[in-house]
Amino acid sequence: MIGLISATAAGAAARDRLAAAWPDRTRVYGGPLADAVRTAFAECEQLVCFLATGAVVRLVAPLLDDKRTDPGVVCVDEGGRFAVSLVGGHGGGANELARAVGEVLGAEPVVTTATDAVGLAGLDTLGLPVEGDVAGVSRALLDGEPVALRAEVSWPLPPLPVAETGAYAVRVTDRLVEPAEREVVLRPPSLVVGVGASKGAPADEVHGLVEQALREAGLSAASVAELATVDAKAQEPGIVGAAERLGVPLVTYAADELAGIEVPNPSDAPLAAVGTPSVAEAAALVRGGELLVPKRKSAATPAMATCAVVRRPGRGRLAVVGLGPGARDLVTPRAQAELRRASVLVGLDQYVDQIRDLLRPGTRVLESGLGAEEERARTAVEEARRGHAVALIGSGDAGVYAMASPALAEASDDIDVVGVPGVTAALAAGAVLGAPLGHDHVSISLSDLHTPWEVIERRVRAAAEADIVVTFYNPRSRGRDWQLPKALAILAEHRAPATPVGVVRNASRADESSRLTTLAALDPATVDMMTVVTVGNTATREIAGRMVTPRGYRWQGTSAEGPR
Repeated sequence: MIGLISATAAGAAARDRLAAAWPDRTRVYGGPLADAVRTAFAECEQLVCFLATGAVVRLVAPLLDDKRTDPGVVCVDEGGRFAVSLVGGHGGGANELARAVGEVLGAEPVVTTATDAVGLAGLDTLGLPVEGDVAGVSRALLDGEPVALRAEVSWPLPPLPVAETGAYAVRVTDRLVEPAEREVVLRPPSLVVGVGASKGAPADEVHGLVEQALREAGLSAASVAELATVDAKAQEPGIVGAAERLGVPLVTYAADELAGIEVPNPSDAPLAAVGTPSVAEAAALVRGGELLVPKRKSAATPAMATCAVVRRPGRGRLAVVGLGPGARDLVTPRAQAELRRASVLVGLDQYVDQIRDLLRPGTRVLESGLGAEEERARTAVEEARRGHAVALIGSGDAGVYAMASPALAEASDDIDVVGVPGVTAALAAGAVLGAPLGHDHVSISLSDLHTPWEVIERRVRAAAEADIVVTFYNPRSRGRDWQLPKALAILAEHRAPATPVGVVRNASRADESSRLTTLAALDPATVDMMTVVTVGNTATREIAGRMVTPRGYRWQGTSAEGPR
């Protein structure tokens, strides 16, 4: 919960705007300021104070205890111009909260945390348990000193400016080790513990067995991602209690699924009890991995619990990101977040140049020129399979004439794939022209490099006969100058010469240009590959210099839906 506190009418107005935007996340605290801050500080994970920074400093200073547990505090001036991350930038999430508050109120987020200020990923913000000299290693990264990355476990980390060797180090491991001097240890959630238990097994026995197995194998409990067992034991109190004590989820599988997993130590007892010859080993291995601790029993007599430990390799992550039509303010916040998250960026060189300043220090950039789409897709998938967090970029929307299709054709289920939508050229051009896509519409690429012209022509003819608004991508190049005239001629068989046509070049970019013409008057020689051509249907009109396609079929009477 986010506590909201204000003292003046102006502050209350901004406070109420935030409360209205986040009704389920916020709570307003009234009364005397000192009492309100004290109560909110005790009850909430974060605070937004619509007060002067000096006043907030004096109010929260006596309440501060530990930056790892204190709430994050954001201070917003009464004019609503700035959202200042004051306390708990990383641990309390105040940096991200300041940005989120800024988006709602139109305020400028002010973040002074050193790593955030220069675009570095904070070592304590990676979502992994962290130990060791966080301050010293972070300072070394900020100062450009060589920091070695020692990855004993492959895991998709955000970009860090690390080297092969250095006086400081970031160690990624699930081993039970103490951080060395000038070292930070990150603990990835790479371990799965399979557990089995007799009915009524005490939580102490199950939990004690798991802890002992991990300790004797030299493994860290902080790297346990989940406990796994058979469906029949989903409500077994001892297993549920052990998961709660470890602070991890309990995952269960059907007995017939576990029965199909090959294990080194099957047994007749669980087969008779729950329908599978293995519970602990099979539940740990069901999604693959390396068996580090074979099945072992608890020390009690009789033993009522078993466990096994498996290391699962970190799954690489591929984000296929659409950058929009070119304007920076049309790159979505989600796309920008994925660019900051990726340790490897793959893309066309000219698109990389557009967003290079958004990348974090340490991002490895793999760029190539025109005509290498399939090679870029393969490269991105290969990097993800190596356990990296990868962003594959394309213009417009990643799934529209862009990189999502070739990438997903290469990818299998051994990596995580995320699609990040973007504003397409058709949408950007439509916004410039007016509302040409107000009713059914279709986009057709006139490039026959990958699609035979016979197929393209058949699609153009179908759109013409169906009276659908058509947006042409890749309409004309120096080597392809006849396809657009042919497509327009097909449309002219079904549409009047005065049908409006919108032509937009470099939509949303600094040198954007647009014009409205007609099907009869359009000169294909004025069109190139940077142009989007939108041809209206029989209902499309030019109204006040704008291209408009009505939502309803007015010649058929009033729409049954009515206005929206």
